[in-house]
Amino acid sequence: MSTAASTSPTASAVPFSFEIHPPRTDAGLPALCETIGHLAAARPQFISVTFGAGGSTGGRSLEVLTHILRETDVPPLAHLTCVGNRYEGATALIREFLDAGIESFLALRGDPPAGVDEDDVDLGDLESAAHLVQLIHRVQAERAPYTEAAIPGVPGAARLGRPRKAEIAVAAFPNGHPRSRHPREDIDALLAKQAAGATFAITQLFFHADDYLGFVCRARDAGVTIPILPGIMPITSPARLRRVLELSGEELPVELSVALEVEPTGEGRREVGVAHAAALARDVLAGGAPGIHLYAFNNHETVLATLREAGVLIDHDCKEPVR
Repeated sequence: MSTAASTSPTASAVPFSFEIHPPRTDAGLPALCETIGHLAAARPQFISVTFGAGGSTGGRSLEVLTHILRETDVPPLAHLTCVGNRYEGATALIREFLDAGIESFLALRGDPPAGVDEDDVDLGDLESAAHLVQLIHRVQAERAPYTEAAIPGVPGAARLGRPRKAEIAVAAFPNGHPRSRHPREDIDALLAKQAAGATFAITQLFFHADDYLGFVCRARDAGVTIPILPGIMPITSPARLRRVLELSGEELPVELSVALEVEPTGEGRREVGVAHAAALARDVLAGGAPGIHLYAFNNHETVLATLREAGVLIDHDCKEPVR
């Protein structure tokens, strides 16, 4: 998928995309499908669907991905992780996604399953996201090495061509991965993913525009040429902020933390989170970001409000979901 803006007359001039996660139980699917309809109505570039740690939600991930593919005009993007997969299993999973019509992926090393220490994670024969990028391309090439097009006026003849390569996103870490040993390691890893065939990157959460803009500048100086989308999540409660910091290893954003703590109502905290995320989006776009990737946390209202406040959604109010 391209990170260029859509040509639709009601689409935003700024490309944007969303991340959602599959529900823990089948009972949560109807509500998520409703959310997907609202997100799709905004005409994003893509909607990505997470893959549970250790493969815990793999089946529901595919169900959600195929729903997006069948019921909307938005390309779905499937997450794949090294953790919880081995070469044979990952190959089978990639084939399953491709057979279902999914042609875009986010290749991740992945987090350890709950209760498993980082030092005890067994990556098997998939040692890094770069290896996973290579595997996706290899499986696609083996599955469909060429395309055929009929030659007009020559019955039975066909013109051979190359199939469209999969779009493969990878993760980037503006403030460093929690496991990084030195600042340069994250850019070296991104260069390796690019060399393996990644087509764009999506960043981990950050809380200050300079974190993203400085990282992009360093990455470009090092030779990274693929688009780097800023990943932004509206943080709407102190508990959500604590959880995000626990998972990402980011430093506490003091101003946002204080604003969330002193606001007494849920609606007020939502407004604080939306305002912070919208300001962040405006700042990175002003600094040259190629678009915005929003972590929706399966809530369409908050991310759509963020896009409106950031001035990204103007002509389309996104109130009616895609059916």
